[in-house]
Amino acid sequence: MMDYFLGENGLENVYTWAIPVHATVILAEMIYSHVSEAKLYDGKDVATSIYLALLNFGLDFIMKVFAMGVMFFFYNLRLFSWDFTVWYWLICFIITDFAYYVLHYVDHHSRAFWAVHITHHNSEYFNLTTGFRSPVLQPLYRYLYFSPLAFLGFNPWHIMVVYAIGQVYGTWVHTQTVKKMGILEHILVTPSHHRVHHACNIKYLDRNMGMCLIIWDKIFGTFEKEDPDVPVKFGIYPKMPDNNPDTVLLYEWRKIWKDIKQPGLKISDRISYLFNSPGWRHDGTGKTVRQYQKEYAEKQKIT
Repeated sequence: MMDYFLGENGLENVYTWAIPVHATVILAEMIYSHVSEAKLYDGKDVATSIYLALLNFGLDFIMKVFAMGVMFFFYNLRLFSWDFTVWYWLICFIITDFAYYVLHYVDHHSRAFWAVHITHHNSEYFNLTTGFRSPVLQPLYRYLYFSPLAFLGFNPWHIMVVYAIGQVYGTWVHTQTVKKMGILEHILVTPSHHRVHHACNIKYLDRNMGMCLIIWDKIFGTFEKEDPDVPVKFGIYPKMPDNNPDTVLLYEWRKIWKDIKQPGLKISDRISYLFNSPGWRHDGTGKTVRQYQKEYAEKQKIT
């Protein structure tokens, strides 16, 4: 059984196992949404999520040989050799989850990477299919965050299988039907935590970056509880002009290109428009999330 999930075909086996489980859970949530008239789903929105997921899967498939080649390059230079004990798997899971936290943090704080990641956030619906609304271009660079783990002696196949299992769990937290999970709220990323992450309320922006473990957010100051006095509003601000697939995919890239090609900019400014925080502007007229949140915190003190 272990070889089934942890061998070279383990990645495909995880997804093969997950597909019928996902389908069953999604169908159950759709039925609940219909019966309770909660209106959690929209047909066009679901179709867009599936479209983005298929594009992501296709690019992931194309990149697989190169990405694994890079990771195995570092694995062959590894600093440590591990016995495949329970501690090996536990540590592999923990540091893979941390690597994802770093990846996710960068995706939110560097504009070029936000342009990739924004496809996962633009939906104003939040349901299990939102978990498939993939950052399409992420396979081009995701392996770079996991390569240091291979350098530490963790087999790249094992890293990616552990990551895939984490992705399966990460899909399940995209739901409004689960309110709180008791003591697990202190350890795991829960639906409540992830609703905060997908909110466009200023208080909630760039919070709860973890995939499985919420401890990284608590350690690095990016944690925020779901506040009953601040109802979550899903999506991005400002809204995209439409929800056509090409708009969703290219929206932020078009804005970046418009900013970069402004006449008279220094090279450093053009680079900053590409890699600085979303909202940054060379003339000081823009505001980043941190600036918005600082103003929000000051207003809350006054009131």
